[in-house]
Amino acid sequence: MISAQKSMAALTSFSLLRNYATTGRIFASVRVSPGLSSYPSSINFPTANHSRRYLCRASATHDEEAAAKAAAINADNGAPTIFDKIIAKEIPSTIVYEDDKVLAFKDINPQAPVHVLVIPKFRDGLTHLGKAEARHGEILGHLLYAAKIVAEKEGILDGFRVVINNGPSACQSVYHLHLHVLGGRQMKWPPG
Repeated sequence: MISAQKSMAALTSFSLLRNYATTGRIFASVRVSPGLSSYPSSINFPTANHSRRYLCRASATHDEEAAAKAAAINADNGAPTIFDKIIAKEIPSTIVYEDDKVLAFKDINPQAPVHVLVIPKFRDGLTHLGKAEARHGEILGHLLYAAKIVAEKEGILDGFRVVINNGPSACQSVYHLHLHVLGGRQMKWPPG
C-alpha cells in the first residue's frame, strides 16, 4: 500500500513538473499524504526562472501584437501572402484536407495538440472576416464545413474550437481569411 502511495506521489510530482515546464504555471508546493513519512511533507519547485519565463511570455505577446499591427499595414495591398505560397505548393506544409475551394494544413506554431488552419484557395477580397460581404456566404459556410471534416480526420469531433482572428486587436498576422481548428485537449472558457 505504501509503495503504491509513493509511486503515486512520484507520478504526481513528475506530472506537475511537466506542467510547469510546458505551461509556465508555478506550483509553489505540493502536499503529500502524512502516511508517507519518508518523504517531505511538501515539495518546493524552483522558482528562479519564474520571472524570466514570464518576461519571455510577455515579450512574446508583445511581439505577436507588434507583428499583427505591422501585418495590418499591408493587409489590402494584394500581394501574395504566405498562405498563397502554401496553396501554390511553393512552401511545404502538412496538408490535412483539400478540395477545390479550401486547403487545411497543420499550423507550424500549434497552440493545442491539434491545430489546423483552414483557408479559402481564392481570397476574393477576404483578407479578414470584417471584409465579408453577402457574396462570400458560400465560401464562409464551406470553410466551417471543412473545419468539421478536419476535426473528424484528426479525431477531435467530440470537442474542438474554431477561431477566426479579425484585425490587429485580435492578433491577426496573415491577411488571408483563415480558421484555426483547435483540439486534442480540454478547452477553457473564456478564451484568451
